[in-house]
Amino acid sequence: MDSMIRFDEYLAHLAAGLGHADREAGLRGYCSGLMLPLARKSVEPMAAHLDPLHASARHQALHHFVAKADWSDTELLRRVARWVLPTVDLSAGGYWLVDDTGFPKKGRHSVGVARQYCGVLGKQDNCQVAVSVSLACEQASLPVAWRLYLPREWAEDAGRRRKAGVPEDVRFATKPQIALSQLRALLEAGEPHHCVVADAGYGVDSAFRQGLTAMGLPYVVGITSVVRVWPPGQQPLPPKPWTGKGRPPVATRRSPEHRPLSVKKLAQSLPPEVFTELTWRQGTNEPLSGRFAAVRVRIAGSVSAKQRLHPQQWLLIEWPPTQAEPTRYWLSTLEEDTPLSELVRIAHLRWRIERDYQDLKQDLGLGHYEGRGWRGFHHHASLSIAAYGFLLGQRLRREAISGPDGQGKKNLMACTVPALPADYRPRARPARAAARGGLDHDVASPTGCLPDA
Repeated sequence: MDSMIRFDEYLAHLAAGLGHADREAGLRGYCSGLMLPLARKSVEPMAAHLDPLHASARHQALHHFVAKADWSDTELLRRVARWVLPTVDLSAGGYWLVDDTGFPKKGRHSVGVARQYCGVLGKQDNCQVAVSVSLACEQASLPVAWRLYLPREWAEDAGRRRKAGVPEDVRFATKPQIALSQLRALLEAGEPHHCVVADAGYGVDSAFRQGLTAMGLPYVVGITSVVRVWPPGQQPLPPKPWTGKGRPPVATRRSPEHRPLSVKKLAQSLPPEVFTELTWRQGTNEPLSGRFAAVRVRIAGSVSAKQRLHPQQWLLIEWPPTQAEPTRYWLSTLEEDTPLSELVRIAHLRWRIERDYQDLKQDLGLGHYEGRGWRGFHHHASLSIAAYGFLLGQRLRREAISGPDGQGKKNLMACTVPALPADYRPRARPARAAARGGLDHDVASPTGCLPDA
């Protein structure tokens, strides 16, 4: 089927969830603009290239659609997923990938902007951060939930909230708490209980891990080297004997001679023969491989908290032979008979969400929104994901017929950019530049004096 015909069908499928039929034009224009080969995909340049002769009117229409119109981001992303899912092979298992991404920003008025860690820059800086959940398999991945992280300074500032249009029910939540709420909403909507994969920014949060288990979601999550565990075959001392008064003690105990270890110390205590060289996938230039070990451990919680005996789970360790110490660690609640190769493969699936962010930002303008409001930020992201979903579905359909050919998603539709009129000027510049060739460069007369006759 011709790509443009399928694109029309796709837009009709999405438009049915926008609430009003007259919003389909905005949807079509915005998604089409995001797929144009433009350097900047904010509203103004997209409008100018979509309709050069009526750029101002198109700009107003697109701005209203993305920043003002009251349609549901959740419903749009649900419809995007429903379109793409038939092309995705989940027979070998599906996974929920949890992550966040940053958008460097100047000033302080754009919703959620604050000085915080920005993964794009690799340091603390002024930025916005959004948390996402993606559905992934070996073939591909697609973001299905997206929400801006609202720092506490924003969440507790009524004036800034009002100006940015932050909904009343949005309160401060950590990134792991946002991710848990996104996953909970997906399960309540009937989605499967896939394994959750996340990096150490989420995995070190014990409440996040416990929340996943409470929802019946297995996980493979990164942790840092300082997380403490009980080594294989060890566990905390049992609770103190009950004296017969009050409630029976439930808190486990430690002693100076019987204490947990950091995962780094545990890894360094393992014999070399425990580690195995494994390849987890084919990279761009060569197979990706490493040296891994997996052991069964119990998490050791906070000393101050009343600790119960935690169930055993996997500790996966990556220790490259060229390094003096292990470089990465994961915890996993997958079954006890899960092969080491499977643990390694799933742990490294997180690269897919990084590829999602790269494509969405570089090719589909995810970070180009210039508005300041909550609604516009989320609408723009949802529409970028919608454009990404169509191109992803096209690629998967073609590969199902002819196999992979190495062509990128951005090359699937031939996009022609209309030429701008010769007199077009962006709004930030004057409509006509002042003529400078005939300027009089003579020194001005002193104030209050007339020139000599």
